[in-house]
Amino acid sequence: AGAATAASPADKERFICIYPAYLNNKKTIAEGRRIPIDKAVENPTSTEIQDVCAAVGFNVLLEKNKMYPREWNRDMQYRGRVRIQLKQDDGNPCLPQFPTRKSVMLYAAETIPKLKTRTQKMGGSDQSLQQGEGGKKGKGKKKK
Repeated sequence: AGAATAASPADKERFICIYPAYLNNKKTIAEGRRIPIDKAVENPTSTEIQDVCAAVGFNVLLEKNKMYPREWNRDMQYRGRVRIQLKQDDGNPCLPQFPTRKSVMLYAAETIPKLKTRTQKMGGSDQSLQQGEGGKKGKGKKKK
């Protein structure tokens, strides 16, 4: 049992926590943003952070019900914390291109806008406009 307890603090050190607030360009440094605002993302979610980090090969753990302490908004979209294994047991980075937590945050912030869910949302708004127009035409036909 002694060995197991000794390992858990090390686990905590290897797994860094990233809250969506760290990457949110809607937040100030005081509210928890940790990267430059020009690199930050608009309202990232913990799921998006998990997706981009898992895609690049990180060992990722999503804790959906965790809240960033400074986050006053209790809505589901603001919840969540991503644990990422940054270092291996020997202290070396799991992925050499990401030696620091900052490098991971910058990567995630850079990649989230390219996610399919984000790009489709942009396209989705155009489609909904087209559907709206189509709907009007349909109504017109019915009146005749």
